[in-house]
Amino acid sequence: MASVGEAAVRDSHVGKKKKPPARYWEEPQEEGKDENKVGKDEDKTEAALEEQEEQKAKKTKLEEEQRDGNKVISGKLDPFPGPAPIPEDRVQKFKRKEKTKKPRRNHSKLKDMITRSEEASEMAQKQAARFDLLLPEDAGFLEGDEDEDTCTISQEDIADAVDITSGTKYFNLKLSQFGPYRIDYSKTGRHLLLGGRRGHVACIDWQSKQLMCEINVMESVNDVKWLHSETMYAVAQKKWLHIYDSNGIELHCIRKFNDVLRMQFLPYHFLLATASSTSFLQYLDVSVGKEVAAICTKTGRLDVMCQNPHNAIIHLGHPNGTVTLWSPNQKEALVKMLCHQGGVRSVTVDKTGTYMVTSGMDKKLKVYDIRAFKPLKSYFLPAGASCLSLSQRGLLSAATGDIVQVYRDVWSSPVTKPYMAHRVQGTAWGLHFCPFEDVLGVGHGDGFTSMLVPGAGEPNFDGLDANPYRSAKQRQEWEVKALLDKIQPDLISLDPSELGQVDHATFQQRHQDRVQALGYDPLAKEKFVPKFKKKGRSSTGNVEKRKKQVAHEDQRDVIRKTVQDKVKMEKERNERDKKKATLSSQRSALDRFKK
Repeated sequence: MASVGEAAVRDSHVGKKKKPPARYWEEPQEEGKDENKVGKDEDKTEAALEEQEEQKAKKTKLEEEQRDGNKVISGKLDPFPGPAPIPEDRVQKFKRKEKTKKPRRNHSKLKDMITRSEEASEMAQKQAARFDLLLPEDAGFLEGDEDEDTCTISQEDIADAVDITSGTKYFNLKLSQFGPYRIDYSKTGRHLLLGGRRGHVACIDWQSKQLMCEINVMESVNDVKWLHSETMYAVAQKKWLHIYDSNGIELHCIRKFNDVLRMQFLPYHFLLATASSTSFLQYLDVSVGKEVAAICTKTGRLDVMCQNPHNAIIHLGHPNGTVTLWSPNQKEALVKMLCHQGGVRSVTVDKTGTYMVTSGMDKKLKVYDIRAFKPLKSYFLPAGASCLSLSQRGLLSAATGDIVQVYRDVWSSPVTKPYMAHRVQGTAWGLHFCPFEDVLGVGHGDGFTSMLVPGAGEPNFDGLDANPYRSAKQRQEWEVKALLDKIQPDLISLDPSELGQVDHATFQQRHQDRVQALGYDPLAKEKFVPKFKKKGRSSTGNVEKRKKQVAHEDQRDVIRKTVQDKVKMEKERNERDKKKATLSSQRSALDRFKK
């Protein structure tokens, strides 16, 4: 009979296999199933064994295809491994730049920097393409019924058809006493600035219809322009340029800028560009209040002006039919284009910096590709266009007298009729599309009109750049960050991509420029100073011996070089003598006349 100790040893847990925990995807065991059943594997049929082997082979194949081992969820393989695929067209929409060519030589640090920059750019591109699905708004256009032109639909019908909030964006301000009016919207599209020809200046939060300030400067106003935020604006008055705050208090009177007719503000450079009747193009840095550049264009009165938002180049139109492109870094025009047979009346450039639209006294409207400086389309308007403006979505507005017409896709396909049309009270004097809104502001002789233009504005805004709903604290923080990120005027160029390229000037030329600038050669060989050695090896005799060795080596190099030069010169002299000898040995036809 076995003892109690033997039974305890026999029933010990040591050596037993622990049952794996049950998983939710496994079939539950039957209650009446005998756990001690022997020969379980023997009862399996051949078909079941083959099916099990096939499943194992599939599982092994899937595991081999999955390089990353972290894609297993609860023991089962992920049916959709890796990140979700992104459509190629959406990725191309957010493409920033072409890949940089890596240097052939062994510049390991430069190659690493280029690689890291490309990886960061590619990651940002993919993230922007993924988040594009989350954008809440989409742009739409006005569509008419069958055989109905959208240009025949009136503003009143559009305002009645849309919601109440959008309908309130169509309104008229009757200001017939001090017109006609120049207008400007702030970068966020929230605030409106009006400047009447007879001295009336007003700031309005046009969405809530709240008046911020209203003044009369008691002299003629040629143009008005918002500066970097809605707290400051510039007014080009009859004599000088004045800066006011949003409460109507005069902050500065800049007498260097006299007889200003048109203004443009470069937001990322904090530069106010002005064009005067004395043919001067001037740049004012509003962050420090200093004049950056003053260029005499020598082309007469400058009353046609616009900027290229892509590269901050100023476009000027002239009475002789030319359009010139200017940068504060050069005293001469970067490009001169003959656009019209008569004087240029208005110029505008789209936000991508690709297309330029001009109108002239020859009653023509022309579209140019600025990349190649070639005309793409030319349209004839019966009365010509006095004012032009392009929206963020590529709609073109043109004012002809008291009629404002809006055109769609003017550079991609021929346009035969306008997209929309509206008649205002008095001659239109200023046009401006409101950013991030389907609104066109028209300043005319009888005041101001806000038109509804479906599909004009960008539906989604960048909250870090231009947030229409920002608070005062957010505006202050944005202003500090924008000042820290301010771009210097020296970086304004016709092709912004040139800033990322390497100047492949020769080393010798750069070295010569450096020697001329410093007044000495920084790479000149310094006098040899022996290194101090211990254990008596830096005695005076050893130091002198090492100096002589180095001097002898340098002397040998000089002697070797001079010997090589002498051998080369001797070889060239021998070759010249041989040529002379061969030429002298040849007899000519004139030798018979020699005595």
